[in-house]
Amino acid sequence: MALRVEDLDDESKYRQKLVLSFNDMIPFILDYLKRRSLLTIFFWSVCFIFMMIAVSIRVRIAGYYPAYNIMLHSLLGIIIFPVLSVPLHESLHIIPYYLAGARKIRFDMDLRQYLFYVTAHRHVATSSQFRIIALLPFILISSSLLVCIYLLPGLWKWSLSIFLFSHATMCAGDFALLNFYFLNRKKKIYTWDDADRKLAYFYEEI
Repeated sequence: MALRVEDLDDESKYRQKLVLSFNDMIPFILDYLKRRSLLTIFFWSVCFIFMMIAVSIRVRIAGYYPAYNIMLHSLLGIIIFPVLSVPLHESLHIIPYYLAGARKIRFDMDLRQYLFYVTAHRHVATSSQFRIIALLPFILISSSLLVCIYLLPGLWKWSLSIFLFSHATMCAGDFALLNFYFLNRKKKIYTWDDADRKLAYFYEEI
């Protein structure tokens, strides 16, 4: 049976571990991305590999295409594709939330922090559920882009390879939260969002 928010108030079974404000996410993200673990090593390594893929493609297309076309595809990869991908990325967070039973799901943004995020109001998520919610956009979008880069011709390889790297960096917040879970992997962590107050609560099972 799924836990309710009220169940986590039982201090004999659960202890509040963290309260995270959506209005102050950047310090948390930077902190947990700097905490060395197998997960952050994986994240930074993948970002580096994706960047090297883009660099190698750029070197290979040098001299084969007009500068204007290269600049156009650079713009596609750096700005246009990342902006257009935001609804898709957030929708891929929504799907596992919905399948886990959440119904009061909201999409929100904080342009001051350049953050887009999904909340599931008063839905208690387990550690395994949250890992799927956080990882799904990274896995599906990255793997799809790698296939497209392999199949499509030169200039599209270039713009999509930049987008591949850009999207990986867009997942920094997801990996910061995943690292919080990874560093507490020996504990059973539960989380729920108060979308009205823009707060996320994390509890550990005693």
